[in-house]
Amino acid sequence: MTRKSESKSRAGAYASSVGAALLFAAGLGVEVAQAQAIMRTPTISVPTRTPTISPSIAARVSPGVGARAVGVAPGPRAIPAIPRTTITARMRPVPVLPYARYSPNLYPACTAPYRDADGECLAQPGAGGDGAGKSGKKSAGKGRGSSTPAAVDLRTFANEFVAEIDGALSATEADELARRHGLTRVSSENFPLIGATFGLFRITDGRPSETVRREFAADGSVRSVQPNFRYVLQDQKSSVPTEGDPAQYALARLRLPQAHTLAHGANVTIAVIDSGIDAQHPELAHSIADNFDALGSAEGPHVHGTGIAGAIVAHAKLMGSAPEARIIAIRAFGGSTGGAQSSSYIVLRSLNYAAEHGAQIVNMSFAGPKDAVIERAIAATAARGLVLIAAAGNAGAKSPPLYPAANPNVIAVSATDQQDKLFSASNRGNYIALAAPGVDIFLPAPDGKYQMTSGTSFSAAYVSGVAALLLERNYTLKPEALRMTLAKTARDLGSPGRDDLFGDGEADAFAAVMAVPADSATPVAAASGTTKREDAEKRRDEPGIRAIEQPSLPGIRAIEQPSLSSADDKSTISQADRPATR
Repeated sequence: MTRKSESKSRAGAYASSVGAALLFAAGLGVEVAQAQAIMRTPTISVPTRTPTISPSIAARVSPGVGARAVGVAPGPRAIPAIPRTTITARMRPVPVLPYARYSPNLYPACTAPYRDADGECLAQPGAGGDGAGKSGKKSAGKGRGSSTPAAVDLRTFANEFVAEIDGALSATEADELARRHGLTRVSSENFPLIGATFGLFRITDGRPSETVRREFAADGSVRSVQPNFRYVLQDQKSSVPTEGDPAQYALARLRLPQAHTLAHGANVTIAVIDSGIDAQHPELAHSIADNFDALGSAEGPHVHGTGIAGAIVAHAKLMGSAPEARIIAIRAFGGSTGGAQSSSYIVLRSLNYAAEHGAQIVNMSFAGPKDAVIERAIAATAARGLVLIAAAGNAGAKSPPLYPAANPNVIAVSATDQQDKLFSASNRGNYIALAAPGVDIFLPAPDGKYQMTSGTSFSAAYVSGVAALLLERNYTLKPEALRMTLAKTARDLGSPGRDDLFGDGEADAFAAVMAVPADSATPVAAASGTTKREDAEKRRDEPGIRAIEQPSLPGIRAIEQPSLSSADDKSTISQADRPATR
């Protein structure tokens, strides 16, 4: 009996304790089903969503959920703390995650001189500022792993600066200046053209370039700092060089045979800032008066530079626009065939050499972004009375203005084809001064070969030769008067009057030469053996040389004799040949 009574009492006590627990839970408003749901919270799909939000959101959500799921006491507060609406709100910023890559964002850095007529990138950035680069067509924008800095490098050389420094610093002091800022001085020199000392500096410690630039610019020995901008040549998909001598339609369009009865560019020096030139090519024999390698490279002749020189002075199977001119061959572009590049510092060295060594005309068949250092150098070059001519660019109708062509001191030249249509890849804009043939142009190539190529590069070269004819005709012709002469005698194309495609029209060498009064006081060539007048006389008697001559082409404007000294006329020139924005 005693045992039975003890069992009954224990059972009663157990039932009482269970009942008390249930009553306590009911008083708190917690149901058993809710408690089970709280204990299952770790199986909710929140962890699977965490990687798709962002690392920062995951760090705030996951620890909180885990902490609330461990104990029962904080459980009742867990359900209202993470409502579904809160998670949805946090997922909205997903499309702008920092690691996302969108191909449209890669294209702005690949516009202008770095895209061909199809919109494809022409080149990838090289490793340094020596002008080297490799072809990289159709490489931009491929793969989500591409980084933004790689796209920016298409416009500048990564981790390099061009800085004006105190000219009193020795080489040792300049090196110490660079070391103080975690830089290496690649090169530095004084440039008489602009009366300043500039150096090329490279970041060596991996710090962000903008941080280094700010710190370097704040140094008392530094006058200015800018990126080392990238420049590219303006040819267009050159074909493999071939042998032969097809008709040169450019001669007839420019009326060069007729112009050559009056002038050949004798005693005029043209600096060609380009890639390497094959001075041994028969078309260029005795035409290269001076050589300067601004790169300090060991590369051989390049297809672009050889073609540019040929468009100006060819005189064997082919005919250039100024076959008796002298060329200063300045190598400023280096790299693989078709992908030669240069930089701000190298172009500055090239312009300085041209101005210091007697050039009268500077041909710049390349393009890049607006560059404060080069703008300064061009202004100083123009102030010395040199004629500056540049390719308008091959970036197409949607391209912004390219430089140096868009500089108001430069004659910008667009390209036309055999039907006087604008080259599809040619730049447009109110800075275009003239047009000239630039499509399917037959020119010399290295190793005695020939090439058929296109681009505003060759249009600019033809106009540089025409300018040489005018300077032979009248040595005292000033750049403004020369520019006005080219503009007034140009053959109008497209819509009547000046336009953004052809400028004042296609250059007419014969009309331009006729418009310039002959000057019998033209000085004799400074260097003997650099002109070819006797050879040219013989060539003009050879069969076929003058067979291309044609009657005057329709559309030639009335020719006026420009005054070369009047200040009023110079003012008129400035207004007549420049767009309103200039």
